[in-house]
Amino acid sequence: MTAPRIQGGFSFLEGPVWVADGGYLLMSDMAAGTGPYNVQPSTIRRFTPPATFDTFIANAGSNGLALSADAQQVVAATHDQRSVSAYRLSDRTRSTIAANYQGRAFNSPNDVAVRSDGVVYFTDPNFQRGNRADQMSGRTSVFRVSGGQVSLVDDRLRQPNGIALSPDGTALYVGAYSENKIYKYAVQPDGSTGARSVFVNYIGGPDGATIDCAGNVYWASGSDSLVHVYSPAGTQLGTIRAGTSGTTNVAFGGPDRQTLYVTSGPRNDSGLYSVRLNIPGYPY
Repeated sequence: MTAPRIQGGFSFLEGPVWVADGGYLLMSDMAAGTGPYNVQPSTIRRFTPPATFDTFIANAGSNGLALSADAQQVVAATHDQRSVSAYRLSDRTRSTIAANYQGRAFNSPNDVAVRSDGVVYFTDPNFQRGNRADQMSGRTSVFRVSGGQVSLVDDRLRQPNGIALSPDGTALYVGAYSENKIYKYAVQPDGSTGARSVFVNYIGGPDGATIDCAGNVYWASGSDSLVHVYSPAGTQLGTIRAGTSGTTNVAFGGPDRQTLYVTSGPRNDSGLYSVRLNIPGYPY
């Protein structure tokens, strides 16, 4: 299956998220690193179907995006401040969800997932840390934020990247980019995580991910430019191609949530692609 391109020519698109109330898609567009610390500027762009693109938040500093549990804010992995932030959709004001872990700066938060009760999970590789000092002792980790408290989920992963929750909130999936593995964690009712298992031994560098209403997992691959689709048991169901290089992330959207949006393409010609599927994404 192939997803046609809607528009290209962007710097480097990431983190698509559908905002149902407004009927639009938000995504991060990251430029090349700049300044003494070589930090990548990022703009949140808005796509309103069928063909309108505009700037939603300039200088957002964001990579991965997700909706808050009440759908009033976009939760953003923000590498500009090495934090996790929330931007209120109504007035685009910014607040901080996670500033540090035990007083130490994160590397460069990359992607986020939000449970229906508001618990936030995020990955912290070092891809956008630039020249800023490492305060994590070489570790790249997954964290959880609950009730304003930041807790460690796992610091054994090499470059954790995409992250997603099962529809019932009992399983957390994390792609370890530098291991070519997707891990699965049992999630307890309070949001804490239990045993870790290998969900998929992956080919091609797992980047961003999304999940449909049946619990199937859609994982974007950085190196083979495909979106790999897996059943909840980890069986590969198929692939979706978007462009020829650099597929970064995926999100369901549209009025019936049956449009899969894909961000893909080489730097400085990154594009947004879409394909209609016969199953809606979660939440529906």
